[in-house]
Amino acid sequence: MPYKEIYFSKAEIFIQHKKFEYYSSPVLSQNNFKHAFFTKSSSEKFLQLLGNHFNENYTNCVSNQIHSNVIVFGSHSEEGIKTDADGLVNNKCNQNLWVYTADCMPIFFADKRTRNVATLHCGRKGLEKKIIKNMVKIFDNFGTYRDDLLVAIGPAISKEHYLVDKVTLKEFYRKAENKNITVNWTKTESDLCFSDLNHFKEQNLNHIDLKKSAYRQLLNENILNTNIDISNLCTYKLKNEFNSWRRSKTISRQWNCICSQR
Repeated sequence: MPYKEIYFSKAEIFIQHKKFEYYSSPVLSQNNFKHAFFTKSSSEKFLQLLGNHFNENYTNCVSNQIHSNVIVFGSHSEEGIKTDADGLVNNKCNQNLWVYTADCMPIFFADKRTRNVATLHCGRKGLEKKIIKNMVKIFDNFGTYRDDLLVAIGPAISKEHYLVDKVTLKEFYRKAENKNITVNWTKTESDLCFSDLNHFKEQNLNHIDLKKSAYRQLLNENILNTNIDISNLCTYKLKNEFNSWRRSKTISRQWNCICSQR
């Protein structure tokens, strides 16, 4: 199946007379995983209220994101701790795993059999450092079958708005799009997925497609394409809904959450 971005359903909740809007992944919703990709209506001061809406008396887990490939258990990053990491994995059944983004991808993982969940903050650096590969290894250690692993890539910057210089582009494709690709692409699919750096040179393009590169890395880890949801929402373009660092150099973020449950 070729790469495809899809529509995530939108919903809203009201807490203390304030409206919060969020999007949901179809594959996670169909498998009864509580989660939310919030718009910029969310903020850190509302985390407890938002968390309680989905799971009352759950512990909120938030890391200090540093564009790394470090992943920690939720209990290592509970409220008041904030470990340096860009990935959180539940190790208790009463944890809300949070990630904050403003162009980078919020990526949720969920095992539909064991009900383990995880979240990633993943941008260009995360893809280069193979944080997705690190996360899949953790699920392997849990005994997760690849057929059971669900992945949802939330709102993030689109290719058309992510411009970089040629040196950065070349370095990104050397690190994130290495040549050890196990997927057998046809010529058309290869062009569509931009796996050939010469294609970029011929077209004189300086764009990076974070979502598509993440998709490629997931396929390379033998995740079923039917288990992967990719949002078609661009944080740069939709200025009324999302904060975007590349659009306005803002320090504001939107929050994303997936809840552990048994």
